[in-house]
Amino acid sequence: MASRPTRPALRERYDRKRGDVVEGAARVFAARGYAETSMAQLASELGLATGAIYHYFAGKEELLVEICDQLMDPLLASAEELLEAEAGPEERLRALVGLWVGHVVAHRDHVLVFTQVRHVVDHGVRWRGVRASRKRFEELLATALAGAGVANPDLARYALLGMVNHTAQWYRPRGPLSPTEIADGYTDLVLAPRPA
Repeated sequence: MASRPTRPALRERYDRKRGDVVEGAARVFAARGYAETSMAQLASELGLATGAIYHYFAGKEELLVEICDQLMDPLLASAEELLEAEAGPEERLRALVGLWVGHVVAHRDHVLVFTQVRHVVDHGVRWRGVRASRKRFEELLATALAGAGVANPDLARYALLGMVNHTAQWYRPRGPLSPTEIADGYTDLVLAPRPA
């Protein structure tokens, strides 16, 4: 694996091409399966020589870590920024779920890959950063739910984790619901008052 260049123009080109490999790999792994796709098959699907992938990544698992980082890190950063904004508790929760659904839709392939390898992510030193980001996001979600006065914040958190992440399985851009409508529907479900 080549080291990242120090010259700004070369570094920008390197980062862009590396990012293209990650995006392409997420698409291929989502369609074919991570475990079922060899590096040679991946390279063929991306129209690259196998060595071109090894130029940026030491191996398939390192590429997988980067796919998961690309999924979690921007979501976490945006969620932390959003929850620092001045807003009412319900508005904050609605905005967080909206951000999350939008991110899942924009990174559909990444989510589908993450779902395939969830059992791998839960173990091993290499996955510590991914686990920490996921845990921090879940803590932010729990805080937003509690702040909005949701009757059972733990149950609501588990429900939202299942609903939002599963959106990647069925969402289609030309479908009947926009990401905003989906997010609002999910939020309405967890904010619905309990029957008397």
